[in-house]
Amino acid sequence: MKIGLAHKCLDKRGGTELDLYRTAVGLRDRGHEVHLFCGEFSIDPPPGVSKHAIPVIPFGRTARLWSFAKAAPKIIRESSCDVVLNFGRMVCQDVLRSGGGSHRGFLQKSAEEGGPRRRLWQSLSPYHRSLLALERRQFRPGHYRRILAVSTVVKRDLSANYGVPDDKIKVIHNGVDEQRFHPGLRGAFRDTTRKQWQIPLDSPTVLFVGSGFRRKGLDRLLRAWSLPSMKDAYLMVVGDDAQRGRYNALADRYAKGKVAFVGRCDDVERYYGAADLVALPSVQEAFGNVVLEGLAAGLPVVVSKTVGASEILTGGLTQGIVVHPEDPEQLAVALRSMLERSRDAEFSRVARKLSEEYTWSNHFVKLDRWLQEIVKQGDCGSLS
Repeated sequence: MKIGLAHKCLDKRGGTELDLYRTAVGLRDRGHEVHLFCGEFSIDPPPGVSKHAIPVIPFGRTARLWSFAKAAPKIIRESSCDVVLNFGRMVCQDVLRSGGGSHRGFLQKSAEEGGPRRRLWQSLSPYHRSLLALERRQFRPGHYRRILAVSTVVKRDLSANYGVPDDKIKVIHNGVDEQRFHPGLRGAFRDTTRKQWQIPLDSPTVLFVGSGFRRKGLDRLLRAWSLPSMKDAYLMVVGDDAQRGRYNALADRYAKGKVAFVGRCDDVERYYGAADLVALPSVQEAFGNVVLEGLAAGLPVVVSKTVGASEILTGGLTQGIVVHPEDPEQLAVALRSMLERSRDAEFSRVARKLSEEYTWSNHFVKLDRWLQEIVKQGDCGSLS
């Protein structure tokens, strides 16, 4: 098949951008002719994948948003692809991949957590208002044929906020690179990484990975360190945030001397090797690739119930699902419980075995079959 993949930017730094790149490689390797349509190419496309630049207005994020959303379908239409999979915002598409859920749903959860000031700012922001207007258009009947959701959480969100019928949404969970993330990382990196960040070798250590700290739940996590049960534990934070100074202050307040802010890095696997547990108590998280990465490394995870990847957890691993992560005591109980389980070699094997069901190879087999099914049914052509 001739498959078009669209997004505002090709990069490897953002989660969606990296998934776009992986998808281009995965579908190429399955024998398809893959074309990338992007407003910006920060990196070269994978070998064997065609590149098409979408002209966008270069200044102002609202202008960039709308210019790509309107220009991309016109250019993609000329390529005569069998099916087009859109990873971002366009006014029409064959298949819309929703990797983050609806923006409306995100704003609702963010307002609940942030209070009146947050709600006021969101209601006045030209960017948020524009994004909501585009989203309403994007989910209007006739502007998409199918929707690919990365979790059942996303499926419920789209049904609740935009009335998308169940039979129009396909859930295919994200995958994990099982060769990059594996239990052997512990032996390779635990001692050296802990010494680098002055973390005692025998201290229980939690890993947080992600940028956009507030949405990912770092505030919640740091507050858990205010409780006596967490005083002996350390926290490694991989990622960054525009309000880094605020989080330094929170760390000093709740966990002085126990938090290592690593920043962004390209060798994140070494921190999985140094940790005993992965925590993601997000306010909103459509999936959460770090959950699979932690499991693949043989680590237990602690996640909000609203994290999409929580739905794949089974058996004893479900003890790490927190219903009210905004409650420091409830979060701390889950953290201590799963830190204890991290000492169990059998528990580590169970975590790894579960992750092996969700490799990227398995993901692309499912995606390939589904896209072929759509094309055979003739249920595409919204760009025609």
